[in-house]
Amino acid sequence: MKKQSKRFRAVAAKVQPKDYTIADAVEIVKQTASAKFAEAVDIAVRLGVDPKKADQAIRGTVALPHGIGKDVRVLVIAKPPKDEEARAAGADHVGFKDYLEKIQQGWADIDVIIASPDVMGDLGKLGKILGPRGLMPNPKSGTVTADVAKAVKEVKAGKIEFRVDKDGIVHATVGKASFEKEKLVDNINTFLGTIIRLKPATAKGQYVKSIALSTTMGPGVHIDRAELVGR
Repeated sequence: MKKQSKRFRAVAAKVQPKDYTIADAVEIVKQTASAKFAEAVDIAVRLGVDPKKADQAIRGTVALPHGIGKDVRVLVIAKPPKDEEARAAGADHVGFKDYLEKIQQGWADIDVIIASPDVMGDLGKLGKILGPRGLMPNPKSGTVTADVAKAVKEVKAGKIEFRVDKDGIVHATVGKASFEKEKLVDNINTFLGTIIRLKPATAKGQYVKSIALSTTMGPGVHIDRAELVGR
């Protein structure tokens, strides 16, 4: 077992073995942010789904009202005139063949790739490289679109993509520990509301099994599932 640092034990002592309201969980999480860098606030939602079944492989996007406090690096793969539209919208990198070659050579200094539909035949050939990194554009997440300018603006404004992993857990970043409490609460409520709306009709039993909040280097703080009542 990995030895816990003195710093971690000190902040972990602030967390009680109980379920908190969202507001109280945020307050505790902010108190546990003691690293020497700006820690992110992450959420983990364990779902009662079978990710192996296509209709239960939860995946989607959500525009967080206050963003995540990070300058998201966006690459747009597109041909003229879509490439110029992407540049005007604020994309960090824009191109076609040149970036396909860079990706093949191992370049991945980006957070999101947006592509126009007409380039997916070429980009799709890099699926084995981009898929494991979570970078392959997908129509369901809005990253394959003819309106690349709109997609760039949404991502830059705080739109995030999420998907359930093989263990049935959805992980996402919902802001920075330095955010005001109310902004984090808003972001979390927006994220959880989206997760609830994506509940598959075929999912049996309890849909949301547990919710935990944490900073990058801090302990998990559990949120009471009763907070989801009425959503």
